Amino acid sequence: MQHPMQQPTLQNVLARLGVLQSDFARGAGMSTTAAHRLVAHHRWPVRRPAVVQQRVAGYLQAAGATPAELAVLPVLQTPPTTSTQKDAPTSSYLAGAALEATVSQPPEDLTMLLRNEPLSSAAKKHFCLPRSPFVDDVQSMADVHTTPGIRYVRAALLDAAKNHGFIALVGESGAGKSTLVEELEERIKQSGQDIVIIRPYVVAMEASDVKGKTLKSAQIAEAIGYALDPNAGLSSRPQKRYQQVHDMLKASRKAGRRHLLVIEEAHCLPMATLKHLKRFLELKDGLQRLLGIALIAQPELRERLASQNSEVREVMQRCEVVDMPALDGELEGYLRHKFARFELKYEQVFAPDAADAIRARLIHTPRGGRTADARSICYPLVVNNLVCRAMNAAALEAYPQVDAQVIAGC
Repeated sequence: MQHPMQQPTLQNVLARLGVLQSDFARGAGMSTTAAHRLVAHHRWPVRRPAVVQQRVAGYLQAAGATPAELAVLPVLQTPPTTSTQKDAPTSSYLAGAALEATVSQPPEDLTMLLRNEPLSSAAKKHFCLPRSPFVDDVQSMADVHTTPGIRYVRAALLDAAKNHGFIALVGESGAGKSTLVEELEERIKQSGQDIVIIRPYVVAMEASDVKGKTLKSAQIAEAIGYALDPNAGLSSRPQKRYQQVHDMLKASRKAGRRHLLVIEEAHCLPMATLKHLKRFLELKDGLQRLLGIALIAQPELRERLASQNSEVREVMQRCEVVDMPALDGELEGYLRHKFARFELKYEQVFAPDAADAIRARLIHTPRGGRTADARSICYPLVVNNLVCRAMNAAALEAYPQVDAQVIAGC
């Protein structure tokens, strides 16, 4: 029950009405982050604030709010100009960060979430860290945080290598795809398994020759030949070149080796090369496959494979698409793992409400998308960037821990 002398706030109103902040956000048609900024910082979103104000007032009135309670909503003001913002004194880092997140970023805040901000010296001192837990953070297999979802991805990659399967590992930028491929190579090396990883160089690779260079089948054949015998010269004639590669794979397989072709940035593969991958997969010695294929790609590849385009139908039917899972429920475990390497407990850095605030902050709805289109972008790189900014902000304001209020301002 509200204390009679307590200053009424929107948070108090929601508590009296028995409305959760997440329900308030949905009912008022706001993102979770925007709702938190309104409740905690009394800031309307810059994009269509008058419309949002009407929706909020209508929702609260329908929920049973009194006129006096509706009066706690902040007064809608015209946003200051860019020059005024630049010249105005900043009394709080958190207020400034919240304003930047609201004004200068696109509605989905994705650009800011992907922006890297190094952990400051003040933050490292504040949290007793000798260096950042997020720089050069994977130097051994023990540094790779595993979850049930990640263990499945690791098993799928190893199976493709040992049994010459065909998979596409799909995930957003920063999801940890390349780290798992590197970890696979390290596992193979340490276990002594005779598996050859073949990785064509994809520097400057694009889906068309207009913006860069496409990866063609001839270059894949060259990469296979070089991996099996760096001194073997491949013929310039296509028929002979591919026969050489086939013979080299047969000889290597008879010697007990397995082979995995790994193509990074596979969403940039041209359509013709995607089609030709099926033919590489069909290189056999009798009934034995000679080559496995792992495509490492962003979600655009899934869309291409799922299209009705008859050119990729045969590839789609043979390729298992494996999605990189978001951290979500494993977020606390991931952060515990990062800080444990410095003998620092999770609770020394994060307040109890921080993890939920991070998860809520990392819900992305594409521009013009519906609520049903919202998806989690709670991936390692995005989490690292957000946590670094939050730790910097907490240190500057002398907060003992990173809490939900700090996360909302970042």
